[in-house]
Amino acid sequence: MIVPEFWAEARVQHKVPGRQVTVRRFGWSDTSEEEALAMGEARAQEALGRILAGDSRLERRESKVSYNGADGMPIREEIIARHGDTIITRNIYGALCLNTPNVLFVDVDHDQGPRFTFSFYPSLILLAGAASYGVHHRSFWSFVICFAGLSVLMNIVLNIMNSIHRRIGEKPSARALRRIEWFSTAHHEWHLRVYETPAGLRVLVMHDVFDPSSPEVAEIFQDLHADPVYVRMCQNQRCFRARVSPKPWRIGISQHIRPRPGYWPVKPEHLPRRHQWVAAYEEKAKTHASCRFLRTYGSSRVHPEAEAVRNLHDELSRANSGLPLA
Repeated sequence: MIVPEFWAEARVQHKVPGRQVTVRRFGWSDTSEEEALAMGEARAQEALGRILAGDSRLERRESKVSYNGADGMPIREEIIARHGDTIITRNIYGALCLNTPNVLFVDVDHDQGPRFTFSFYPSLILLAGAASYGVHHRSFWSFVICFAGLSVLMNIVLNIMNSIHRRIGEKPSARALRRIEWFSTAHHEWHLRVYETPAGLRVLVMHDVFDPSSPEVAEIFQDLHADPVYVRMCQNQRCFRARVSPKPWRIGISQHIRPRPGYWPVKPEHLPRRHQWVAAYEEKAKTHASCRFLRTYGSSRVHPEAEAVRNLHDELSRANSGLPLA
């Protein structure tokens, strides 16, 4: 896991008669901005050499994003605090996130269950029926009207079926908890803590520490239907992550973090506006929790590093406060 303190963007050029190539690359460092700039210059020179050698796939300028899982760029967020290997950052919309290299968090996707939609064969049958009707009446418009009518009828039927499923089907949270129970039964030596979040569940694994790219982690992600975006982030950033303060719009803050967009670092002249926004956000955030502890599954084994992260996570997220989730 890399969450650098300092960032800089370097720019290099290659000029020949009739052609100019400009390449920009970011550099990062935990030591100084100068060291970050030196790294950026080295990365830019390397990219320029590849472009001049004919590599047309390379972008001439990297996107400025909080973290780019696709490219494996480090997490680019303001570092708020360090607790050993665990780092607390402020993300692009202002919430606090806990980042840890080896204590396993799983964001569980709330699967909505079966949804009835058009598929190939029913659509083919519908088309054939409309075509038969059109041929029988020897009219193209008869075909069009029949096809439209059957399509509307099928949509009505599908909407009714989906409505019935939502009313009488198993709730997504119950399905997610059942998957956790199944996993715990098959892995009784694992110690799982389960939290409710506004949009799903969060699982914290307590009995051991893990490499984000390990087969065990891939297995639990798959078995628990982890959020695919979260899975890619863990694999590319080589860390696990949990949001530990509310999303601003869920606590009545409609204004985006200032200045916009909230990429880090911020120019010194813009810092007062950012600090003002953060102060208002943190005051409102006191009345909400980002998750709620539900229960544990499995063994009682506790790894000391996992316990340290649990203490920090539960305190920052107000998981045991009883406050409304946001």
